[in-house]
Amino acid sequence: MKTKTASRTKVAKALKGDLLPDEQPMVTELYRRAQARLRKQRKRRRPETGASKSAADQRRTFQARQVRQIDDLELRNAELQNDRDRIEPLLEKYTDLYDFAPVGYFSLDESGRIMEANLTGAALLGVERARLIHRPLQRFVAPASRPGFLTFLKRAFAETGKQVCEASLLRAGAGAFWAGFHGLAANTDERGSRKWCRVAVSDITSIKQAEEAQRRAEVLADANLGLRREIIRREKVEASLKQSERHQRQMLEAAHRMQEKLRQLSRQVLLAQEEERKRISRELHDVIAQTLTGINLRLGFLKNEAERDLKGFDRSVARTQRLVEKSVDIVHRFARELRPAVLDDLGLIPALHTFMKSFSLRTGVRTDLKAFAGVERMDATRRTVFYRVAQEALTNVARHAKASRAEVILQKESNGVCMTIQDDGKSFQVERILRRKGGEHLGLLGMRERVEMVGGCLHIESAPGRGTTIRAGIPFAASGRRGKAGKLPPSAKFICDLELCPNRPANVPPLKSAGIKPARP
Repeated sequence: MKTKTASRTKVAKALKGDLLPDEQPMVTELYRRAQARLRKQRKRRRPETGASKSAADQRRTFQARQVRQIDDLELRNAELQNDRDRIEPLLEKYTDLYDFAPVGYFSLDESGRIMEANLTGAALLGVERARLIHRPLQRFVAPASRPGFLTFLKRAFAETGKQVCEASLLRAGAGAFWAGFHGLAANTDERGSRKWCRVAVSDITSIKQAEEAQRRAEVLADANLGLRREIIRREKVEASLKQSERHQRQMLEAAHRMQEKLRQLSRQVLLAQEEERKRISRELHDVIAQTLTGINLRLGFLKNEAERDLKGFDRSVARTQRLVEKSVDIVHRFARELRPAVLDDLGLIPALHTFMKSFSLRTGVRTDLKAFAGVERMDATRRTVFYRVAQEALTNVARHAKASRAEVILQKESNGVCMTIQDDGKSFQVERILRRKGGEHLGLLGMRERVEMVGGCLHIESAPGRGTTIRAGIPFAASGRRGKAGKLPPSAKFICDLELCPNRPANVPPLKSAGIKPARP
């Protein structure tokens, strides 16, 4: 009864006009709808058969129906009021989210005019929101970025899906800034009359600046990497130059030392030549000159004796002939020592045999010769080198070694011939003798120079109780290649298998021999 009474009270108020202004149109509309529904029910109602109702019953029935309709209207009104109360906060929240979003939102038509904009979008452009409506958004785009922005709008309306663009926007009263655009087209507006699209705009100036900074950092990193590589390259070049400078300085010092050694060698050669001239002069004076003087005296004596005694004359002639023969033998010996004719006429082996036989007769040292017959196929220059090495080595044996036996061996190697001279005499310190500045090592230097002149190598081994061994290796002549004056071209070298030999290739296994030293000063 209380609800019905309240409903009647509201209806009465509505009829009198005592409701609030916002409630009166709603109640009036509800009342109008109730009257319309009541009229429709009366038209559908069939005429009742039987006794007719009284006028009082009809009024009561009408009032009851009105009361029910008013109750329905009040219930609907309450529901509407609750929906409005629930929607209004959501609408305010949506409006706040839209207006104060971190990005700007614009609704554009197909020509690019702004239909709607939020407060963030207006703040990005520096223009009040009311002044943005119906203005083309492309006017706020920098001229350089405008073609790209127009292409973005065409894609947004022509294609499905989200479209992306970056452009420079002009802010009123401020400079330009970079903005990112994300556009999505809608089929129609609220009235269904034309297409439109929603565009989200965000300030990406900081991102662009970060990208530019990153790009510059990458450029700087690349430049720094290039500089580091250049520094490393220059350091390597500098180190190489320093090493080359040290090498050149060492070579220069070595050249100076070699030059000094050449001067010493030249002086020693001159002294040796002078000593040899003195020896030959002494030999000529002491032997040949005295012999010839004796022959002269004998001839004078023979002249006087021929007149007195013929028998004594014959004995004197025989004695004079023996003096002449002795002089001839001495001259022949000098000639053989200077240049043995048998070496040119018969070859190396006969020349060595003749020299060693004469050497044994003069010194008492027994000698043996073992030769490889193919050595005679070598040219005259190489055979002469072998002969001079053997001659100098045996001469040193006679002068210094005090040996009782010496052996000369000529054997074939892979690319040449090796001569080995061994004796059982006293040993000596090879390094000390080679470093000595006097003329004692002149013979060793001469042997080394002769052997290296034809591309060979010379090694000396001397140990107590084992005597001295000299090993000289000389290569065969390269086919079709001749050096000047019979010398071997520098590219042809003897392949030595001794461990300490600088001419030994890396692929040749070393032949270890304790005490073997290269004949280097």
